[in-house]
Amino acid sequence: MILITGATGTVGSEVITALLPTQAGHMRVLTRNPGAVFPDGAQKVVADLGDSDLAPVLDGVQAVFLLTDGLHIAAHDHRLIAAARRAGVERIVKLSVRNVGHAATDPITTLHRAGEEAIRDSGIGWTFLRPTAFMSNALNWAGMIAADQVVYAPFAGGRAAVVDPADIAAVAAACLTQDGHNHRVYELTGPEPLAPSDQVTILSHVLGRDLRYAEADPAGALAEMVSYGMPKELAHAVIELFRSTVEPYNSEPTGDITAVTGRPARSFTDWAQAHHNEFPTPEAVQNAATIEESR
Repeated sequence: MILITGATGTVGSEVITALLPTQAGHMRVLTRNPGAVFPDGAQKVVADLGDSDLAPVLDGVQAVFLLTDGLHIAAHDHRLIAAARRAGVERIVKLSVRNVGHAATDPITTLHRAGEEAIRDSGIGWTFLRPTAFMSNALNWAGMIAADQVVYAPFAGGRAAVVDPADIAAVAAACLTQDGHNHRVYELTGPEPLAPSDQVTILSHVLGRDLRYAEADPAGALAEMVSYGMPKELAHAVIELFRSTVEPYNSEPTGDITAVTGRPARSFTDWAQAHHNEFPTPEAVQNAATIEESR
């Protein structure tokens, strides 16, 4: 049995897709949401890594995909690792961040590093996946694109070899089901370094719209996240993680996705073409608003 944590998230949902149908009936998905719906072949279990009894969650589990986020990364990692040891889990594949291997000290990287260290010390087999920024983060720009076709984002000078979450999931699926990945660290990247303006240019071509990029002040971006309901401490941690795109190592592609999957990493153009319908047009937004007003 394989346990998937973070099952409703961007990467977790892709891992489920990558494991089906071959692991149908041999996969358990963890969620805090009783109403969450998953594909056939995935056994849903409702629990919280922060306070639930994890023994039933891990009963019969041989391998775990461990995805934790926010400011509880290390605490949740520690709770699951302890329960996994008691349950006799053989392998943990942890989704971490690339910064861990490059001496970064921002809050989120520090929490992931602590989680990795706990896994190393546990005696359980492990694989660490350390991706760069996700291509899917561009979906956060959808509202701005629909509103005035201008993307405001900080760190214009940052260039990252952004990665498709589906590629991360493909690597995770291989590590969960195949031999040869024990005690391996994979830095997962896309094929080319891109600045925010480069991503906007590609989206402009794919969407057929005249888009432009404008650099946002990090403090303003932080304030905006807080205004949307994100706790200030978490918003600060996210901004500091984004700041790492200015570090040279984040612009360096690796061949780890190809080494594990046997195919090239997808480009940002590939990702944008696959997800173009998730960027609504101004007309679609206006129509939705009109419908809402008429109710």
